[in-house]
Amino acid sequence: MTTTGRVHGIQITATSGAPMVSVDRVHAHAGRGLEGDRYHTGVGEWSDSSRGRGITLVSAEAIEQANAEQPGLEVEPRDTRRNVTVRGLDLNDLIGREFRIGDVRCVGVKLAEPCSYLQGLLGKPILPALVHRAGLRADILSDGEIALGDEIVVLGEARTPDELAASA
Repeated sequence: MTTTGRVHGIQITATSGAPMVSVDRVHAHAGRGLEGDRYHTGVGEWSDSSRGRGITLVSAEAIEQANAEQPGLEVEPRDTRRNVTVRGLDLNDLIGREFRIGDVRCVGVKLAEPCSYLQGLLGKPILPALVHRAGLRADILSDGEIALGDEIVVLGEARTPDELAASA
């Protein structure tokens, strides 16, 4: 398992369904999300769900691979509507693990699978191309700032869903 990566992009949007906006840095708030993002204010499409809505991550390499395997797809990382684009890290390995993005501690909760809502927004056949590689949903455990180029470091061993819920 690779234990470090880097922040390659940061995307937020204030309202559900609106285009994602790229920023150089963003403030993260434990239990709430990223300042300026729809889930921070509770207006995201899936805001009524509890765990794994604080921050979402996607791998630039996974998007590149999906585009290579499905000619004409031409999906950009921001099209996935994930907040942080990373390079050099297998996000699927972070489920149940604590990790740090810059000085912000997070814990991986579950895969961020593509859905028909996302496919409808994009108008592209992304479901088969991005299954099991559309990213990670995570909870933010500490306040801080996330910036382009920040290192992402895996901090701990995987924990069970019950252990994660008990620590929330």
